[in-house]
Amino acid sequence: MEGVRLSSRAPLKIFSFFHPLEISLILHRSPAMTLVSIPANPVPDGVVSGTIKTPDGAELRFARWAPPAGRKGTVCVFSGRGESIEKYFETVRDLRDRGFAVAMIDWRGQGHSSRRLRDPRKGYVRDFADFEIDVEAFVQQIVLPDCSPPYFALAHSMGGAVMLRVAHAGKRWFDRIVLSAPMIDLPGRAMSFPARALVRVMRLTGQGGNYVPGGNGALTGTTAFVGNRLTSDPVRYARNAAIYEEDPTLGIGSPTVAWADAAFKAMIGFREASYPVKIRQPILMMAASQDQVVSTPAIEEFAYHLRGGSHLVIAGARHEILQEQDRYRGQFWAAFDAFVPGTPLFK
Repeated sequence: MEGVRLSSRAPLKIFSFFHPLEISLILHRSPAMTLVSIPANPVPDGVVSGTIKTPDGAELRFARWAPPAGRKGTVCVFSGRGESIEKYFETVRDLRDRGFAVAMIDWRGQGHSSRRLRDPRKGYVRDFADFEIDVEAFVQQIVLPDCSPPYFALAHSMGGAVMLRVAHAGKRWFDRIVLSAPMIDLPGRAMSFPARALVRVMRLTGQGGNYVPGGNGALTGTTAFVGNRLTSDPVRYARNAAIYEEDPTLGIGSPTVAWADAAFKAMIGFREASYPVKIRQPILMMAASQDQVVSTPAIEEFAYHLRGGSHLVIAGARHEILQEQDRYRGQFWAAFDAFVPGTPLFK
C-alpha cells in the first residue's frame, strides 16, 4: 500500500511498562513520511497520504480515507498534544463503519509534521494561532477539494482547544463539532498565577525552547501503565506505546516553555464570559469524570454557556476517552451517533 511502512514485529504482547497556497503532495516513499503499521495497529485500507505546506512554511503530514458505501460526509479528526495519526487508526475504522470518510493531519511540531527546534522531541509552538493556520491549510488544500461534504470535526484535548478557537473566529467549515476532553482549563493549581508567571518569565528570558521545569524528552504515552493518567485500558495503552516503540520519531516529550505559555494564553481566553456565547456552531463536549489532565468542571461550565452546545460526562473514564475501555467508548459513540450528522443549525 502506497504511503504505508509495514513492520515485521511479532504480534504485540502486553507488558506492564515500555521504554521510554499551493498543494505539495508527496507520496510517502521517504521513511520519514510513511504511516507506521504494526500487527496490533494496522493502517486502515484505502488511505491516501502526503504532505501540505502552510502559508508560513510548516510542512504537515495528512492522511485521508474515502467514504464507504452509504456515505454521510467527512469527519476531520484533530488529535491532542503529542499524538500522531497512527494513534487514531481504530477511530478511523469506527467512523468508516458509520459511513463517514475521514481526514487527519499531524499538528506542526509533532507526529511526522515538521519540527521547529533542533531537538525533535521538543514540541514547540509560537502561539495557538499557528494551529489555526494548520487547520485552514488542511481544509483548503485537502478537505474541500478531495473530501465529500458535509464536514464534521472530532477533536481531542489540545485539538479541542484549537477547534473552539476556530469556531470562535467564525470559521464555518464544520457543520457539527464533537470534542473529547477539550483543553479548556487544567485541574488543581496547574493554571495558578505563579505557574503562569514562571512560564512567562522563562519565555521572556529566552528559555522558550526549554522543557517546562521538571520536564524531559521521555516520549509521552510510553511510561508504565500503572499510574498513567490517560486510560484504564491496558491493551490500548500498550498498543499506543508500541507505535512509538516502533518509530520513536513520531513522538515528543514534555511540553516546552513556549508551548505551555501559548496554552496558558489560550485557556485564559476561554475564561472570558463572552467567549462561549460567541460560538454559533453546534458542539458536543464529552468529558471524563476521572480526568487528571484537563478540568472536567471547566468543560461543564463552558458547555453550559454555549448557544448550540451540550455535554456529557462519562463516569469512570480517564482523559483519553477514545483510547478507553469499551464500556466508556460505547457511551462516547452512542452520544456521537445521536449528534452527528444531525441537521445544521444557525445557518
